[in-house]
Amino acid sequence: MTSEEIKNNVEKALAEIRPFLESDGGNISLIDIEDDKLVKVQLEGACVGCSVNQMTLKSGVEMTIKKYAPQIEQVINIEA
Repeated sequence: MTSEEIKNNVEKALAEIRPFLESDGGNISLIDIEDDKLVKVQLEGACVGCSVNQMTLKSGVEMTIKKYAPQIEQVINIEA
């Protein structure tokens, strides 16, 4: 899979997740993908101060991204 295909798949995963975050007043943006393994995202809105955002990131976001792009090893949130 090319880097472009990985990026497209990550964007598809984020599109699947976004409605859930938006329903809670938050959002998520793709910042970068390093070495086709590490995805950097930025949680926005209500997600920034949410006490469960790390759990959401690991169980929801990372799991969904890995479903679309299995070679991704880790998803991290970049603070604004």
